[in-house]
Amino acid sequence: MSLFNVISSLEVNRNYHLGRILILVAEFSNKGKNHEIEGLTKLAKLDFLLRYPVYLESAMEKVNKTKYYVKIKDHERKSVESKMVRFKYGPWDHRYREFINLLIALNLIYIRTEGKSIRIGVTELGQTKATELSADENFKDISERVKLIRRNFDWNGTRLKDFIYETFPEIITLQYGDHIK
Repeated sequence: MSLFNVISSLEVNRNYHLGRILILVAEFSNKGKNHEIEGLTKLAKLDFLLRYPVYLESAMEKVNKTKYYVKIKDHERKSVESKMVRFKYGPWDHRYREFINLLIALNLIYIRTEGKSIRIGVTELGQTKATELSADENFKDISERVKLIRRNFDWNGTRLKDFIYETFPEIITLQYGDHIK
């Protein structure tokens, strides 16, 4: 594959990632005024469950929910749209800051600091666009899974991190930077 093709595919995928993250932030921010995701680590853990439906299925079983709510397509059992890597605090994508900054520049989300942490919320325009994306056939599975994740895993960041480490110990054994399969 040529360098041009690689760069072009990244641009196409970027829009997918931005849409996915916008839907995720909007769903976790729509509980009322000033409700936000508490930090990038929590965003990464939620996004991990979203991007890896096979892991989400296992997580659902762990919390005694039926795994069939996840509705995994056959091709999703064999591949991942875009892999995450193991980083200091578990699953991570090195592009999160880029994606967050792009969504801020587009006035779709905002961040604010609270002490040493950041909080990520959705703007009014972002909520509108997330609703439009959720109705799009290309994002239907994402939207349904985000709602499922919110209903079952809307925990604080530490509890979510601990749950992922306990439920998926194989992630912790990876070297930093290794792709999660």
